[in-house]
Amino acid sequence: MTRTTPPQRVRVQVPFPVTEGRFPMRFRPLLPLLVLAALCSPALAQRVVLMTHDSFAVSRDVLDAFTEATGIEVVLLQAGDAGSALNRAALTRARPVADVLFGVDEGLLARARAADVFEPYRSPELAAVAPAYRVAADDLATPVTVGFVGFNLDRGWFEATGTPLPTSLADLADPRWAGLTVVTDPATSSPGLSLLLGTIGAWGEDAAFDWWAALRANGLAVRAGWSDAYYADFTRYAGDRPIVLSYASSPAAEVLFSEEPVDPDAPPTVNLRCSGCSVRQVETAGVLQGAANPDAARELIDFLLQEPFQADVPLSMFVYPVRDGVALPEAFERYADVPASEELMPLPKDLDGATVDAWIARWTEVVLGGR
Repeated sequence: MTRTTPPQRVRVQVPFPVTEGRFPMRFRPLLPLLVLAALCSPALAQRVVLMTHDSFAVSRDVLDAFTEATGIEVVLLQAGDAGSALNRAALTRARPVADVLFGVDEGLLARARAADVFEPYRSPELAAVAPAYRVAADDLATPVTVGFVGFNLDRGWFEATGTPLPTSLADLADPRWAGLTVVTDPATSSPGLSLLLGTIGAWGEDAAFDWWAALRANGLAVRAGWSDAYYADFTRYAGDRPIVLSYASSPAAEVLFSEEPVDPDAPPTVNLRCSGCSVRQVETAGVLQGAANPDAARELIDFLLQEPFQADVPLSMFVYPVRDGVALPEAFERYADVPASEELMPLPKDLDGATVDAWIARWTEVVLGGR
C-alpha cells in the first residue's frame, strides 16, 4: 500500500525515556520541547495545563480550534507512563503543576481516589457517552478514550516457522509456545496492570497467579513498558517474541503505516481472539485539586468529549472514542474490531489502591522472583 503521511500531531518531548505507547515509533512525528502554540502565540487570557502520559496525541488543528473558540491556551505536560503521571500529580498535590490529568484508567482510578488528586466535575457532554464507559459514578474522572488490551501475534513468524497460532490464554503457558511471549510489568505499565487485573477478575486471585506462574515457567519475558516490549522483543521488529501484549488497534496501525506493501487480506499482525482474551481500558481525565484555572480545566474536559477531539482519537492515539456516533476509520473497521463482550475479562469489583498494590507485589514475587 502507499504510505500516507499522518496529520501533524501535538506532542511534547520529555527528557526521559518513553515507556508507553500504542503505535510504531517510526510514524510518531517529531515535535519541539514545548507546544509551539504556547511559545509562539500572543499572550492569551487564560492558560490550562494538561498533564498526560507519553502516548497522548492530538492533531494540531483540533487543539487550535479549541483555543480559537475559547481563548484558552493549552500547554501539554508529559510525565512518562500513566502510573508515573498519576504519581507526579499525587506528589505535587499541595502545589499542582497542572490543571487537568489525562490517562488514569480503571486500574489506576483506585490509586487516584486514594491520593485525592481529583475534584468532582460532571461534564454536560457526558450525556453522549455510553453508560458502560462512565467508570466513576462520583464524577471524579471523565471517560475520554477506550482501548482493549490483549495479545498481538506476528502472523509472518508463525507462517514461516510452521507454528500454529495460539487460540487461548492457556496456550501461552503450553510448552508448544515456550519462550514466545512478552508482557509488560504491571508496576510500570498500564497494559500490564490491565492484564493482571483482568486475569484476577476473570478467574479469581489464586487461579490467576497459577496462570502467571505457569507463564513464567514457560519462558515469559517482561519489560518495563509497551515500547520496550513492542520494539525490542516483538519479532515484527527483529526481536525473538512473536506474541506481545499490546492493543486491539495495533494491527490497524501496522497496515496503515507499513513501509512495505501489505496484502489487505493478510495484515502483518493479528489479535489473539478468544473468550476472555482482552481487557477493556477506559482512560479518563479529571480536574486536579487546587488547579490554578479550574474553570478552564472544566472547559477542556468538555472539549475532550466533543466530536472534533473524539473523531481525532483513533488515528492520533490508536484507541477508540467513547462518544456515541463517532465514525471509526476504515482501517479500524477492518483490522481493529472492538472485542465482543464474551472476549472481555471483567475487572475485579470494588478496587481500592491498597488491594491493587498488594496484587502488584504478589505478581512481582511470582513472575519476577519465581516464588
